[in-house]
Amino acid sequence: MIPNGYLIFEDESFLDSTVAKMNALRKNGQFCDVRLQVCGHELMAHRAVLACCSPYLFEIFNGDLEPHGISHVKFEDLDPKAVEILLNYAYTAQLKADKELVKEVYSAAKRLKMDRVKQICADYLLSKMDSQSAISYRNFASCMGDGRLLGKIDSYIQEHLLDVSEQEDFLKLPRLKLEVMLEDNLTLPSNGKLYSKVIGWVQRSLWENGEPLERLMEEVQMVYYSANHKLLDGSLLDGQAEEFGTEDDHIQFVQKKPPRENVHRQLSTSSSGSLSPGSAKHSCKQDWKYIASEKTTNNTYLCLAVLNGVLCVIILHGRSSPQASPSATPCLTKSLSFEGQPLEEEPDKLLAPMHYARSGLGIASLNGRLIAAGGYNREECLRTVECYDMKTDSWSFIAPMRTPRARFQMAVLMGQLYVMGGSNGHSDELSCGETYNPSADEWTQVPELRTNRCNAGVCALNNKLYVVGGSDPCGQKGLKNCDVFDPVSKAWTSCAPLNIKRHQAAVCELDGFMYVIGGAESWNCLNSVECYNPENNIWTLVAPMNIARRGAGVAVHEGKRRTKCWDANMQLVEEANQCSSFSGKLFVVGGFDGSHALHCVEMYDPAHNEWRMLGSMNSPRSNAGAAVLGDIIYAVGGFDGNDFLNSVEAYSPKTDEWSPCADAFTNS
Repeated sequence: MIPNGYLIFEDESFLDSTVAKMNALRKNGQFCDVRLQVCGHELMAHRAVLACCSPYLFEIFNGDLEPHGISHVKFEDLDPKAVEILLNYAYTAQLKADKELVKEVYSAAKRLKMDRVKQICADYLLSKMDSQSAISYRNFASCMGDGRLLGKIDSYIQEHLLDVSEQEDFLKLPRLKLEVMLEDNLTLPSNGKLYSKVIGWVQRSLWENGEPLERLMEEVQMVYYSANHKLLDGSLLDGQAEEFGTEDDHIQFVQKKPPRENVHRQLSTSSSGSLSPGSAKHSCKQDWKYIASEKTTNNTYLCLAVLNGVLCVIILHGRSSPQASPSATPCLTKSLSFEGQPLEEEPDKLLAPMHYARSGLGIASLNGRLIAAGGYNREECLRTVECYDMKTDSWSFIAPMRTPRARFQMAVLMGQLYVMGGSNGHSDELSCGETYNPSADEWTQVPELRTNRCNAGVCALNNKLYVVGGSDPCGQKGLKNCDVFDPVSKAWTSCAPLNIKRHQAAVCELDGFMYVIGGAESWNCLNSVECYNPENNIWTLVAPMNIARRGAGVAVHEGKRRTKCWDANMQLVEEANQCSSFSGKLFVVGGFDGSHALHCVEMYDPAHNEWRMLGSMNSPRSNAGAAVLGDIIYAVGGFDGNDFLNSVEAYSPKTDEWSPCADAFTNS
């Protein structure tokens, strides 16, 4: 068919034929320019093919000092057969692995950052899982840091705990045996509440008493469930418990040894699993987790839990005290608090996490709430959108986006949310965009960008939407392009280009100016900052950050409007009266410095054209979201270098401190 005088021909057999020939060339070592050395085995391949399939190898090849020679990449911890399977997949799009090799293929795919293969392997493992393999699969998922796989395995264990508990892998797990003494007329709480109290007791025992986790498991531990529903150390009762046994679960319960002396000494984290005071305060939430439990008799419970990162079985037996109940709550000889608070107080409540882990998400503050949209959750790009209510400390879902996307930014324009470009996980970049109407709770399409754009900055300025920088169509280098969308005319136009090519830059509006902060020109992180004046359509370099970073979050404390011009010393000519020392400032949060995800935070004062380091976050976060509600800055999600995050922490300018706890901001 020849429409409009052009010859068009589609050879349906060309792709399959070419793929087969390229794979044959690889196996014969012809035209190969990369040599993979895997545990003594040598595998030849073509650099361009591997770079397209593996982001990990792309970064290595992109930084190769001799790009035209033969690249040598060595792996000492991967299975050669698994790597060969991945090479075949890279050339043929066919994944073929014996069931005994699926875990090794997953491990190699994780190393090479081949996320799609990881997901396929994980789904295969789930399809083959049964009660006998559940524990070994869970250990594997935990080692791989796969939150999605862990969640599905834990759901299975919750439904089949008794069957799982009869298997050999379960019987080999370390066991913590607890006897709970009950006052008259008291009963144990429901399973979830009961085991949250048990986990809190274990945390206090590790931190305050210096008990290694293994030591706690050497003998049955005596605890006391008081009339005010607190779980106390049984050895601190006025009288010591008597030795006695039980018939129904064949466990001989014995008196707990007196607490160790010198309990206030400084502790350090050891291989035994004990916590230091510092690590106790900021221990990772996933290191302490209740998974599943069953009531096996009238007064005996079986539980599977993660205690300080160790998968453990907890066997708990409740019974009435064989001695007279104390006339009052036992007088404690010392504080057993987890963080220096009285024992009666529960550990600080963490800010509610999102339902999904998200990295490369869009985030904005709209109508007094945080909106978190899309992003990666390790396995796929998301459509889902969550809304955070500060008053109730809770996340709820609103209408999902029309297109799954990550590596994009979101802005509020004329009361509506706008997202543009990004990646859907299947193609390199997107040109499509959409807008959210909060009154209708729906997303609608907006005219597409004139070029596909990923990792671009998005900002609302003077009732128009700006899309700044981003990745080129190959995703390798930054762009200078700056496009402007008019929501009234529905048209895109261009404005002045950036001085420096950038992708993964943080972009925001402050007092009528647009700031583009950091990012990367190709893969080298930048600390430079540019400011755009819409009145004269000029970008000006301002003071650089202290730390070069890409994938940082940015949040703004609004100040009063200032005269929109700069003097020769790069200071704003007219300063406004600020409502606080943080109003009219912008805050850059986390990011990636080329080697590590960052904790550090910087504040920019445009009136003095200077940056100042602030208190660091508790968790490193790259490609996280940052936004302001009231006077509080929130950092949401991101990637900490090992895991994709659903956690939230917040910063109070009054104290210059970040906290993951909700109570820290109740009076802010």
